[in-house]
Amino acid sequence: MGGGQLISVHPEELTFEVELEKPAYCNLKIVNNSEHHVAFKVKTTSPKKYFVRPNTSVVQPWDSCTITVTLQAQQEYPPDMQCKDKFLVQSTKVPPTIEFDEIPPDTFNKDEEKVIEECKLRVVFVTPKSGNANFEGESGATSATKLSMGGSDVLALQRLREERDSILQQNKMLQRELEMLERRRSRRSDEGFSLTFAAFVGFIGLFVGFILNFALSSHSTA
Repeated sequence: MGGGQLISVHPEELTFEVELEKPAYCNLKIVNNSEHHVAFKVKTTSPKKYFVRPNTSVVQPWDSCTITVTLQAQQEYPPDMQCKDKFLVQSTKVPPTIEFDEIPPDTFNKDEEKVIEECKLRVVFVTPKSGNANFEGESGATSATKLSMGGSDVLALQRLREERDSILQQNKMLQRELEMLERRRSRRSDEGFSLTFAAFVGFIGLFVGFILNFALSSHSTA
């Protein structure tokens, strides 16, 4: 667990299961350990390789926030699967009146009157094969399942589950952004924004989730 007096960050390093030409995902949990409203910002040494959602937000006292970090699809593996990328999570106290989508741009500027805590995180790349080996070591039942189903079936089933979980997670993030836009519309009385788009996006997410669930159940039955 990393962090400081204001927040803690779980886990202490970002681990990505890297497959060529496929994006990889990792979740970070930001926990507010204080009685204050805390704003955080996530930075990385390789901003073109990663997509962080949300990269800034405000966490209420004793509450938490989950961040999804997406590694863009890679065309080749790094030498020895070693990654030198770093992430930095900055945090500071903010007034309770600040909305998480309207954080002032100078919030994380360092000065004598402001305390900015920083937590550094390293990035670890692993292959799906090594990830499966670790999982099998933790559970004897997994080995038995692999023997009965075949290694390729296990990998296919696991990928379907990972894709389903990823789509569901991204759907939740999209719904959160739509709620944020709706709040902005309400505050600014913007008549042009239509909830029809939000309903359409939600329907697409549910439809894709249904398709993946059906594929998983059909694969397990087979």
